Amino acid sequence: MTAKHLIGLLLGAEEDWPTALEALISGLGPVRGPDGGLHEITSERVTIEPFNLRDKPRQDLCVDRLAYWYYHPREWLKKAALMDDVYLLNSPFTFQSMEKHSAYCALMRMGMHVPETVLVPYKHPVDNVRWAYTSSKYNQSFDLDAIADEIGYPLFMKPFDGGGWRGVSSVKDRDALHKAYDESGEMLMHLQESIKDFEVFARALTIGPETMVMKFQPDEPMHNRYAVSHDFLAPEVGQEAITISQTVNAFFRWEFNSCEMLVKDGVVYPIDYANACPDVAVTSLHYYFPWAMKALLRWSTWCVVSARKPRFQVDSDPWFAIADDGDLDYQAKLTAYQGLADDYFETERYQEFCATSLAHVDELVLDWIDSPAFRTMLTSTIQQTYPPHEWDKFEGHFGGLIDLWIKDERSVLGKA
Repeated sequence: MTAKHLIGLLLGAEEDWPTALEALISGLGPVRGPDGGLHEITSERVTIEPFNLRDKPRQDLCVDRLAYWYYHPREWLKKAALMDDVYLLNSPFTFQSMEKHSAYCALMRMGMHVPETVLVPYKHPVDNVRWAYTSSKYNQSFDLDAIADEIGYPLFMKPFDGGGWRGVSSVKDRDALHKAYDESGEMLMHLQESIKDFEVFARALTIGPETMVMKFQPDEPMHNRYAVSHDFLAPEVGQEAITISQTVNAFFRWEFNSCEMLVKDGVVYPIDYANACPDVAVTSLHYYFPWAMKALLRWSTWCVVSARKPRFQVDSDPWFAIADDGDLDYQAKLTAYQGLADDYFETERYQEFCATSLAHVDELVLDWIDSPAFRTMLTSTIQQTYPPHEWDKFEGHFGGLIDLWIKDERSVLGKA
């Protein structure tokens, strides 16, 4: 008898990658699980509507892209997790941690090279009737210029909770500092040291235990930010980037997250390690889009087929025991953190499952990416994203990058 599993997609405005994932799930076919039985995977898009807390959801797993900012579906996710054991790729219970601030704190405790960072009070009062009394009684006056001078210019001012580069300012002098702070309004801001003359800006997308570290060009327009560049990091630096990414995900119970880091003189500096809705748009990732779809398909399938039990709450003790061990140097701690991450993600079992039960996924994804259906989706996305006079340019741009991936993938699979 074939077991059936339903994957729910809780979406915002995206159409490209959900269309791709739905097509790949549809073409996956029966999957043999660790139990020896056959499993059938289907998907549906989750709608938002009133729900009784005793309602039984149909979904076995939910890929959430909405609940970080939309509270109604967040509460549905909490109910589905607590009452019905629905598997969630990112824990809604640590969403308050899924901001830069908590990630910085955890990584600092674990010995990572987070740049010097200071949290400053709101520029303008929050909307609360008690603010005036509390502010007058307890808020200490402070010298913003002195804080910035101690950190050093240039520096960055950015919201503690981040998201889509919202409110990020590059601050080069005191005038720019006060302008950025005045404009911050009710956003709670960090001042953070910049890493001068860094060599590489890298962005790592992690889905389950799979990580792709990509060369990122933040000053370029979005369609050029991810450079197609292989081996741009020394092997040991690349492994450190992977370990840090998987460490923060396993620590906070996030399984679909992207992380940013700067590299200078062989040192990896984490600067943003919390993205509840990581960018997986085809018009951003282009060459790397097929990898993201593969990883999301494989990890979601593994979670439902293996009956993986989610862990929603942070258990900091094992991580901080390593962090506080004075007999371990930095590299030894990285190795130990990677071991904890591998344990959390069941990496060895997952890789074995992918090699046996999901060995056909590479060809499945290649065939779909090289199909008219993908090109139709790509064209539709381009026409929804860019003005008509740029359609031809971006058809050539993204089409060429996808053709490059197809050529490289055919070579890897021995089908060139």
